[in-house]
Order: sequence, then C-alpha cells, then structure tokens
Amino acid sequence: MGRTCPTYRMLLEFEIDGWRDYSRSLEGRDKEALEWLFDAARRRASACGAACRLNPFEAMIMAFMVSIESLEMEK
Repeated sequence: MGRTCPTYRMLLEFEIDGWRDYSRSLEGRDKEALEWLFDAARRRASACGAACRLNPFEAMIMAFMVSIESLEMEK
C-alpha cells in the first residue's frame, strides 16, 4: 500500500516546480542564485520535514535563511 500523504521532499519538488516560469525569466547570476537556494532547501529537506509545517513554503524559506546565515557565519 502506498502512502496517502506526500512526503516533504515531494511537496518541496512540487513547490520548486511551481517557480519554474520565474526561474526561466531570470538571467545569469540571478538564475544561479535561485538554483542555489533550491538546492539549499533540498539539502535541509529532512529538517524541514521534521518541522511539520502545513505550508511547505514556510519550511523552504527557513531553509533559505539558515543557508544564507551559515555562509555569513563562515566569513
């Protein structure tokens, strides 16, 4: 039997796919930056799934912020 609720990773990919038109309209470094953020959310998918947010976009934004802050802390 399959699961009735999608996993966070599935919801994340669905959310990212919803931003594809926006991504296609970006150029150069902006496009690279957006892909970096999407990858950051993917790297933190386990933590985001553990947060059990009703809106997966909230966890995605938190993953973005943690990733950016961790870069700042490395400086």
